[in-house]
Amino acid sequence: MAESFGVDAARYDRTRPHYPDALVDRIVAASPGPDILDVGCGTGIAARQFQAAGCRVLGIEPDARMAEFARRGGTEVEVATLEAWDPAGREFDTVIAGTAWHWVDPVAGAVKAAHVLRPGGRLTPFTHVFELPPEVAEASAAAYRRVAPDSPINFQGARRGLDAYAAFFANKVTDGVRQAGGFSDPEQWRFSWERSYTRDEWLDQAPTTGLLTQLPPDKLAEVLAAVGAAVDAIGGSFTLPYLTVAVTAARTSAAPVLAQS
Repeated sequence: MAESFGVDAARYDRTRPHYPDALVDRIVAASPGPDILDVGCGTGIAARQFQAAGCRVLGIEPDARMAEFARRGGTEVEVATLEAWDPAGREFDTVIAGTAWHWVDPVAGAVKAAHVLRPGGRLTPFTHVFELPPEVAEASAAAYRRVAPDSPINFQGARRGLDAYAAFFANKVTDGVRQAGGFSDPEQWRFSWERSYTRDEWLDQAPTTGLLTQLPPDKLAEVLAAVGAAVDAIGGSFTLPYLTVAVTAARTSAAPVLAQS
């Protein structure tokens, strides 16, 4: 699934939300220098924001289609997973991952980050969490279960709330950083914001989600029809509350030992 998003890179780049300016500003202010490694950079959404803030960004991305799109947008990208990537002696001031760290082994990723960070540099993965209107969430879950009953993804549509989703992400990152060693105790930064979607805007973004990127066209159309009907039933649009949460830790000591392949 991690390498399925490039099936429509242009749609992904057009419809996926950017990151709050306040998040970018805070990461830049906390970085000891301008050199950023963007893990799982995708089409370069976050990379372009950090470049606009004056940073030098190198992206790594496992999907060659996404990487090529990012290059066309002005981001230097190497095709690799973080775990397999060869830094070739290069060092960075900050390692970021925008809505991508869940594809990385949390301990091995933190160890690799420690090896490429300069002393005092920061590892700062961040992600969006959001809570759909219940009618839309339930319609999405029911349609997905109907078209993909054998899927290993447990799409129950349960609404845990923004804080619960944020805690799930933060705990995974924090545990990995602590197990890796070589970092200060992680802290969280949170940024709340909202975005309104029309029916068509939401249906334009929906196919870029990991649950839907691999569905055949007829099954995808069935899910989108059900979701569209649910949005129509609540008035044809909705405002989505977002919480963008970052977990950050500074490199404080000698890097832990990398596992040998």
